[in-house]
Amino acid sequence: MCFNPSNKIMDTKPLISMNNITKVYKMGKQDLKVLDDVSLVINKGEFVAVLGPSGSGKSTLMNILGCIDIPTSGEYILDEKNIKVRSEDELASIRNRKIGFIFQKFNLLTKYSAVHNTEIPLILRGVKRKEARRKAIDLLNLVGLGDRLHHKPNELSGGQQQRVAIARALVGAPELLLADEPTGNLDSISGQEILDLFVKLNDEGNTIIIITHDPNVAQKAKRIIHVKDGKVS
Repeated sequence: MCFNPSNKIMDTKPLISMNNITKVYKMGKQDLKVLDDVSLVINKGEFVAVLGPSGSGKSTLMNILGCIDIPTSGEYILDEKNIKVRSEDELASIRNRKIGFIFQKFNLLTKYSAVHNTEIPLILRGVKRKEARRKAIDLLNLVGLGDRLHHKPNELSGGQQQRVAIARALVGAPELLLADEPTGNLDSISGQEILDLFVKLNDEGNTIIIITHDPNVAQKAKRIIHVKDGKVS
């Protein structure tokens, strides 16, 4: 369970197991191997950074981790489920219920308030409006935006918008928080605040993977996975 401040004990069961993952894209008549025999394990409760330069394969690895793409060969087990054999509908359900996504560009709905942006994932699941609102308010308080519930994105700073995005990612209690360059559009002070928030969320039991090209960002994680030329170390 993700949002659980009362239980800070790390579960050492693997949340993610990748075994000999290869990803090949067809480029006309040529095959482009983007990931090459990748194997890794990430346990529940870990805070991991995937660090690599542009073109290293980290974005493809992120897409596979997030069940947006599937490997060409190899095995990906997420929370004891073999991802490669799942249908598109099953993958969509896994993304919706097990993974909280946080993006560089926030991806908030500009017409709606912070609290409505946060509660939308629950409303789409069929959660009653009153319960969805209560959980959204709880999460916005957790990320330090209890006084900004009814502000729209254009009334919030970049750092505040990213906090809304984090609250939205957490509201469904996902097994995994997957953050793609989450400080890329922020100034250094706001970026540091977001990274400190990730540390706090991890201390409360959340499993977090940050995808980044920035070694300074990666240093906030408790483990760094380096990606270069499609291989990990």
